[in-house]
Amino acid sequence: MNVRRPRLVFFAIAGFALLAGTVLSYTSLAARLDNGVYDFLFQSTVHPHWQTRATLVTIDERTLAARGGMRSVRRMVADVLPVIARNGALATAVDITLADKGDEDEDAALDRAFSGTPNLVLAAEMMPDGSGWQEPIERFRKHAKAIGHVGALADAYDAIIRELPLERAANGRRHWALCVEAFRVATGADAILSSPTDVQIGQTVIASRWDQGRPMRIRYRVDGIPEISVDELLTQPERGRRLTGKVVFIGVTAFSAMRDRYFTPLSDSLPQAGVEIHAQAFDTIDGGRFLDNAPLLWPLLVGLAVALGVALLFTFTQGWWAYAGALAFLILANSVPKFTLANDLVMPFSGPAATAWIAVLGCASWQYFFVRRQLKASETDRVRYQQAIRFVTHEMRTPLTAIQGSSEIITRYNLPEEKRKQIGQMINSESKRLAQMITTFLNVEKLGAGQMELKKVSFPLSGLVKTCMDRVQPLAERKHIQIETPTLAAVEYRGDPELLEYAVYNLITNAIKYSPEHTTITLVIDHQGGEAHLAVRDQGYGMDDKEVKKLFTKFFRARSAGRSGEDGTGLGLSIAGQVITLHGGRIQVDSKPGEGSCFTVILPISETPDRAPALD
Repeated sequence: MNVRRPRLVFFAIAGFALLAGTVLSYTSLAARLDNGVYDFLFQSTVHPHWQTRATLVTIDERTLAARGGMRSVRRMVADVLPVIARNGALATAVDITLADKGDEDEDAALDRAFSGTPNLVLAAEMMPDGSGWQEPIERFRKHAKAIGHVGALADAYDAIIRELPLERAANGRRHWALCVEAFRVATGADAILSSPTDVQIGQTVIASRWDQGRPMRIRYRVDGIPEISVDELLTQPERGRRLTGKVVFIGVTAFSAMRDRYFTPLSDSLPQAGVEIHAQAFDTIDGGRFLDNAPLLWPLLVGLAVALGVALLFTFTQGWWAYAGALAFLILANSVPKFTLANDLVMPFSGPAATAWIAVLGCASWQYFFVRRQLKASETDRVRYQQAIRFVTHEMRTPLTAIQGSSEIITRYNLPEEKRKQIGQMINSESKRLAQMITTFLNVEKLGAGQMELKKVSFPLSGLVKTCMDRVQPLAERKHIQIETPTLAAVEYRGDPELLEYAVYNLITNAIKYSPEHTTITLVIDHQGGEAHLAVRDQGYGMDDKEVKKLFTKFFRARSAGRSGEDGTGLGLSIAGQVITLHGGRIQVDSKPGEGSCFTVILPISETPDRAPALD
């Protein structure tokens, strides 16, 4: 195999892995995976700690139970606002929609409380169909420094709140988020400036794209936002000192009475109140600890680096070193989002991870099977040479022994001329036999390596068959076997006559060797369409289907060969089959135990290749 081919395969696999990983990263499954990994990393990452200026004043279960339930919420807010104002809160954001008139006494009390609350921010909620806003009634709105929306940005795949829209627009009216307005009022900023890519509040700039809906990732505090219930403040006013210099968020947190509860990356089993989510978002802005999305090109570059690294790794290493390096690349690709998150950047996990896994599994599998193929080929060659050596040592021992013994007799004894002549003829015969064995062995090696040159000579097949018949006639006469040729069609063939003669001679000698005495062998040459059919039919012992399937395997001998008492190497039919295959033909075998066999050589009457391809 070409040395460059494995290397190109590794880089091709890496390229496919990069493409597949990039495509997979845009699927819904990848989005869910990225969300899950982000939540896990967010929970496991050590976040910087800073003092928060946000505080929650909550209408919890105990407050509702002690102060009249949800129908008295406006009264509760009216009662607690003076306590908050007296303790010097920096700003107060009320996360309760006051779009309708309520009880007149309660609304009047709330009106008076709002008028005495500095830096008041009230809530507006977008209509469910997005057609407009539910804003505080004018009686309350006139006291507010700002109106902020209380919407959240639940993820489309799992409804978890990871981001908050900084602004929302409906029916031509825009509202900034409650947390944004609370920050502006608390810092004394005159206005909120925006561009297509960011939002500026005083000296604070928040990277948030307009074309993406102005999202801002919330850096949730693991320890939560400090909170105190309305009931605690009203029954223990001295606790209000905790609100000095704080931005207070008032809202309902009672699980039984709250409809705006959402799951967050820190949620275990219970969702979080909407007012707390806005307080967390304010804390993110106030602390300046923003989580930005990594540039879109980063996952592609990381995937490209990992894919190239894996391809180079498997190109120049193998075995345990390659697998250890691959493990390192997998760890690197899976760890990049954790490193970026530690530096306030959120990078998708699925793209680089999928690229790394596909590249590693693909390259490792290809290398494994490629090495196995090499080992298998090497083992096959080793076994083949071992078998060849056994053949040489076993089959050549007999003629060598005969030659050696005969030569010793000639040199040691003064033999009559007739005897010396007989021994010389035997030495000559055994030498030719040995030379033929060597030629056969070399032919086996050349055929296996694809080094056998094919001659291209035109000759009649009938002449080739007659030549083979003349050579086997003495063997047939010794067994009283008759050879018949009822049909020898005149077929002119273009190929290698020496190799084809070897193949046909082998088929005829096998028919004689493995047939009982006083039987008949029939040779037929026929022309059918564009093919020449040369059939050798005997009346021998025959074979079953299992043996027929293995006939052309090297060193295989059928059971009938053993019963005949004939010696053999099991190479003749293997070589004959390869010779016929090299000429573009095939051998068809029909045989049944006890009924003889018919070997039919089918040759196409067309051009044959100049050089034989390597065969197994």
